[in-house]
Amino acid sequence: MKLSNITISRSAVALVTAVFACAACTDDWDEHYDAAVSDSGTLWQAISSQDNLTNFTRVIQACGYDKTLNGSQTFSVFAPVDADFTSEQADELISSFNEQERNGVKDEDNTVVRQFVQNHISLYSHPVSSLTNDSISMMNGKYKVLTQSMLGDSKLSSANHLYSNGVLFTLDKQVEYFPNVYEYLGLDGDVDSVYNFLNQYSVYKFDPDKSVAGGIEDGLIVYLDSVTVLNNAIFNKYGLINNEDSSYLFLAPTNDEWNRMVAEYEPWFNYDNTVNKRDSIQFANSRLSVISGSFFSRTTNPDEAIRDSAVSTSALSWQMRHYREIDDAYGTYYKPYEAGGVFDGTEAVECSNGQVLKASRYNVQPTQNFLQTIKVEAESILTQDSIAYAEDPLTVCDVATDNPFFGKISGNSFVEIVPENTSVNPIVMFGIPDVLSNVPYDVYVVTAPVIASDTLAAADKRLPIRIQVKLGYNDQNGKNTLKQISGYFESTPDVVDTILVAKKFQFPTCSYGLSDHQVQIQLLSRVTSGNLTKWTRTMRIDCFILKPRYEATEEAAKNLSNN
Repeated sequence: MKLSNITISRSAVALVTAVFACAACTDDWDEHYDAAVSDSGTLWQAISSQDNLTNFTRVIQACGYDKTLNGSQTFSVFAPVDADFTSEQADELISSFNEQERNGVKDEDNTVVRQFVQNHISLYSHPVSSLTNDSISMMNGKYKVLTQSMLGDSKLSSANHLYSNGVLFTLDKQVEYFPNVYEYLGLDGDVDSVYNFLNQYSVYKFDPDKSVAGGIEDGLIVYLDSVTVLNNAIFNKYGLINNEDSSYLFLAPTNDEWNRMVAEYEPWFNYDNTVNKRDSIQFANSRLSVISGSFFSRTTNPDEAIRDSAVSTSALSWQMRHYREIDDAYGTYYKPYEAGGVFDGTEAVECSNGQVLKASRYNVQPTQNFLQTIKVEAESILTQDSIAYAEDPLTVCDVATDNPFFGKISGNSFVEIVPENTSVNPIVMFGIPDVLSNVPYDVYVVTAPVIASDTLAAADKRLPIRIQVKLGYNDQNGKNTLKQISGYFESTPDVVDTILVAKKFQFPTCSYGLSDHQVQIQLLSRVTSGNLTKWTRTMRIDCFILKPRYEATEEAAKNLSNN
């Protein structure tokens, strides 16, 4: 019992000590936070009643934020006083807001709302003290450093005026608006063509986590304040250049360069008339091709690395390129700041989440980015469109690791096309995806020797092949056409032979991004019964390669020569 009393006494001492400690902390807290508390009235009532905030009041009311600041949600408001925010400045902002409203600009995109109103309001209450040195997020997502006397580079004229729904500060000048990469593109008239394209894919989606929930009516949550956030499909794929928490470098062609490249690339995306929304797809792909290699995350491109090589977000990793046997490092640009490099001659503009590099000469060539070599594996069943006079399914032959041809044949496997009987020549059609229109392609058929899978094959099995080749494609009206390439093509025995079957061949329509193969390559064995000792009717095919032959337009070539 006595022991129990001692224990209680010690607990009581600890409790009393804690109470006095808390009281001391409260005294210190009160010294740090010199707050003028108002038990009645909202932020809006306080702002609209102050004689030195009349200009700020007019802008807030014109933009509809009087209702926001009169509600139950908590805010910190930083209001510039009339002496430093004039009536003329307020009139200009109100006029701009109304003009954008008349033109159908949504509040989320209205520059007055984003750059002024939301730039002076922060969610939640942020009273300051002598200890304050915080980074707070404004309603537009911008981060500002808040101290006892400053918000960013604006001086606090008064602080810590508490009201029922937040705290009010006054400032000696407007809070500087620092655009992010995406916003800057829309503000600079030299590069706003890029912004206008990107902005077409921007939508605002309701975010329940950031919204203020009220009661429940008819089983559904009623929100007192609904918050929407920007969502853009291009940003989601290539880089969140609108996100204040990210850091990006964006290579932006000036409007003249943008127009030049769009005019050059549009014919490459000429879809046939049967393709659904062909005009919209052509519009989108020709413009996306300009900038798909322009996004650079600073997380993967730190200062010490980016001067050696700039890796865009569209680039494949080295591991993926090795796995897919892609030799070209598309989307990776070496020595970008040196003469002729992709960043050479650009003008750097600092933004809140990175940099915009304005390029009056856009040095990224199509063959460094989207104009890529196409390789199709013959053994893939997905590419085998039709089989005639041959054993079906086709035989897939693997190259053993101890075979001399291991590593020399794409994917270390090839397809063997065997005649269904001894009196016929097989015919096989393969589909080729993602072909651009009006681009000169060199077309190759890569053959494999039988000894790549059977080192003991007899001499009659090791004979070369003799084939004809036809290329299939859709005309403008969607009708499939087979064009025979003149001449016969023979392979070289006992080697992996890359045979050029068509030089600078141009397809009239584009199949880029389509699910069906509108382009085909047909192989026809052409061996008569009298020549079976010279050639074999069994075709062994490794892959097909379409290599674009890009020649810069006269204007582009002139730009390059000036570098």
